Amino acid sequence: MRPFLLLASRPEDVAADDEHAAFLRFTGLPAERLHRVRMEAGPLPAIDLDEYAGVIVGGSPFSSSDPEESKPPTQRRVEAELKPLLDQIVARDVPFLGACYGVGTLGAHQGAVIDGRFAEPVGPVQVTLTDAGAADPLLAGLPRAFEAFVGHKEACSALPPGAVLLASSPTCPVQMFRMRRHLYATQFHPELDAQGILTRIEVYRHAGYFPPHEADQVAARIRAADVSWPRLVLENFVRLFG
Repeated sequence: MRPFLLLASRPEDVAADDEHAAFLRFTGLPAERLHRVRMEAGPLPAIDLDEYAGVIVGGSPFSSSDPEESKPPTQRRVEAELKPLLDQIVARDVPFLGACYGVGTLGAHQGAVIDGRFAEPVGPVQVTLTDAGAADPLLAGLPRAFEAFVGHKEACSALPPGAVLLASSPTCPVQMFRMRRHLYATQFHPELDAQGILTRIEVYRHAGYFPPHEADQVAARIRAADVSWPRLVLENFVRLFG
């Protein structure tokens, strides 16, 4: 069986390794079937998409909607290297699942409006499936409404042409969409459980996602949440395309 490709871009080792472990845990894949490439660590190597069952893009501290001149050199390089790969992925409809940063990458690539209008603070939100979402095989087994963890400074405020809206939340109208048949992006984090997001709270305490002095209150909201459904998105992705 072919492996899946995880494209990561978190420069903090603790967050990057925790994310990798979470994707392994919730996809159910053995380590040899999830090849990780840390895009921020160096030039993107040559990637033969025929070698992979699908592509997963993890979260990132990068904001794709930032003005180009304000982006650090590493981000500009990652975005420039990712674009031709996305060209291939979209043209071939290669199974793709982008978590959080996936909205900024796939969405921006396909002409979505990505901006700060619907940013959400770190914590749980109520996500509701649209009729199209309830019928989509990637969301099979999920209830029409469920809690999921979010934390993002930008979001999709206008879908790209041809996109199908699959899920929304009260504070962010686009929580998930699909392009073509196999290209998916979620604003929420299907890979995060409570411990995972608590780790990120510590790593990104001073990164502008929440006031640093409110970290304890944010952590309390995390511990009180029941976030068990989103991981099915990852299980389904592997089941459908693996």
